[in-house]
Amino acid sequence: MTTFVDRVVLHLQAGDGGHGCVSIHREKFKPFGGPDGGNGGHGGSVSLVVDSQVHTLLDFHFRPHVKAENGKGGAGSNRDGANGRDLVLKVPDGTVVHDVDGTVLADLVGAGTTFEVARGGRGGRGNASLANARRKAPGFAELGEPGDRLDVVLELKSVADVGLVGFPSAGKSSLISVLSAAKPKIADYPFTTLVPNLGVVRVDEHTFTVADVPGLIPGAATGKGLGLEFLRHIERCAVLVHVVDAATLEPGRDPVADIDAIEAELSEYGGLADRPRLVVLNKIDVPDGRDLAEIVRPDIEARGLRVFEVSAVTREGLRELTFAVAELVEQSRAVAPDLEPTRIVIRPIAVDDAGFTIEAAPDGAYVVRGQRPERWVKQTNFDNEEAVGYLADRLARLGVEEQLGRAGAEPGSLVRIGEREFDWQPTLYAGAEYVPSARGTDSRLAEKITRPSAAERLAARKARRQRPSEEAAGEPAPDGTVDRLDDGAAEGAD
Repeated sequence: MTTFVDRVVLHLQAGDGGHGCVSIHREKFKPFGGPDGGNGGHGGSVSLVVDSQVHTLLDFHFRPHVKAENGKGGAGSNRDGANGRDLVLKVPDGTVVHDVDGTVLADLVGAGTTFEVARGGRGGRGNASLANARRKAPGFAELGEPGDRLDVVLELKSVADVGLVGFPSAGKSSLISVLSAAKPKIADYPFTTLVPNLGVVRVDEHTFTVADVPGLIPGAATGKGLGLEFLRHIERCAVLVHVVDAATLEPGRDPVADIDAIEAELSEYGGLADRPRLVVLNKIDVPDGRDLAEIVRPDIEARGLRVFEVSAVTREGLRELTFAVAELVEQSRAVAPDLEPTRIVIRPIAVDDAGFTIEAAPDGAYVVRGQRPERWVKQTNFDNEEAVGYLADRLARLGVEEQLGRAGAEPGSLVRIGEREFDWQPTLYAGAEYVPSARGTDSRLAEKITRPSAAERLAARKARRQRPSEEAAGEPAPDGTVDRLDDGAAEGAD
């Protein structure tokens, strides 16, 4: 059983945020000391980091379900809950992160590269943080926001400078074993190599890595043999080396036909046409192999390819090959773009960006989409009427009610925000003006407009103060009643 795994599916769950606390400070002779509920802690996030000591995705193959720690809930006396611990997963260099639809989320190359794949939920605010001048003692708190839950696919693409490609039993494993300190499995039957092997080669002052890709056969790019599983390991290689068996006894095979078959698979796989190539005619220690190599060499060189006749057994021709490969690797590194340090790009929000959108669904509902409205809904305790009212106030201040009215929504229309559905009942005094038809035709607007103005209330107050003698004598008012309202009561009536 092989211990090399280069593709896994991870089921990730970031930590949920802790709930805020509803608490009122109480002590002796001070039964109502104000709100003191603490905030909930943030949930832990899940991140991937490249570790040079990790070379396979085997650990995730056996443990595909990953969950970060939840945040703790807040408590009284203004005690905030603890944040959940972040979970850091170590992955090999060259790991590519996809979503289930195949969209690339991150390409992790280079030791220390980090990617936050699942964000922890925010902790809910306690009633102490929700108190303000108008709401001095809130009787509710925010719920913790759920953390991200998603499935991702991790694929390992080996980071090597040189890729050895060829038919099974062409001698790739033998070649990498004599070029480097790698110890791959070597045997006299096809498909001996079931996993890519990496080796480090040192030539004078040059150092490069070599990847031995499992044997390819015609149709590998469409799923035949092992090619489809391991062709991705040569995507990052700067130089491709054709390893050809010059001593094969299989009928219908010769070095030129083998090169054409492998090139056809590389072309069908795509993205490798610009890589420089070398041809290695291996097994010239066999007399028939040396003779065939001398015959086909001119035909291969006529195609513009450099040819090296080598023997992994006697190590003949290996020195010339390693120097030629090192030269191509250095040329590739010289023209490769320099990696710039990571920069934080700040993109300010557009002036006309409301932070949400409203769309009409086929079922007649109005769907509100936006990061803030959806998060507010998740953090609302719908069993608490005061919390629901607070949510309505926030949505109104954001402009959701006004935009719903402009979109054609009527009182009682179905509104969907996130996973919640509501029968919309607009609120006038929450900061939005809902005008279903012409201005002034709504009875609630009429009530608001006909309220006494500040100047009228002030004039009425002055008129009452000018009748002190009548109030002291208890003389009846013109309507036969006695006005005994003091200024404070009169102000309250206004």
